[in-house]
Formats: sequence, structure tokens, C-alpha cells
Amino acid sequence: MSAVQLKNRHLLIAAEVAQKVFGDAPQVFIVYYPQQKALLLAPSDDELFPTIHSPAQQMLKTRNLIGDRSLSLEEILIDNELEDSDRPLPFLHQEGLRLLHITL
Repeated sequence: MSAVQLKNRHLLIAAEVAQKVFGDAPQVFIVYYPQQKALLLAPSDDELFPTIHSPAQQMLKTRNLIGDRSLSLEEILIDNELEDSDRPLPFLHQEGLRLLHITL
């Protein structure tokens, strides 16, 4: 599995990446910027993220015992008329920051 991928209109995040970015957070802040095709995610306990962006909050589900995580992107895909085929997604994560930048 690619570390970050789109599958069945869900964002799948490998355990290693999810743990570094979200820790044990059960929810995430999520915002999509169409001009940059940028999806930004941060743990819901991040106090700065909602002051900079206008994010929605969404459940971050645990997929398996390894710790892979997932969340639905159906609303974002439909609202922005984005390609919804299953594929690996390019992402950026800077060590020490609790932010995940994904290109859709």
C-alpha cells in the first residue's frame, strides 16, 4: 500500500504516517483548496489550524490493528468534481509538524 491513497472515495493513510501526524486523535480538521488542489489535514487538538483555515471536522477511523487510518472524501470529491479513481496520492509531511498536505 502506498502511504497515502484514494480508494473507494476514502483517504487511506498508512499507520506510520498517521501516527506521526495525528497521534491518537479520533478526529481531524480537514480543508480543501481547489486552486492548489491541496487537501490539508491536522489533528483536532491543533489549536492554530482552525484560526488560519476554515476547516471541517471529521472522524479519523482506524482501519486495522496495524493502525492504518481512513476518512471519507466523498463530499469533497463530489463538491469539487474531482477524479475519484483509486490511486496513490502525493503528499507532504514535514517531520515535527502535525500537518498533512495531500495533492488531489
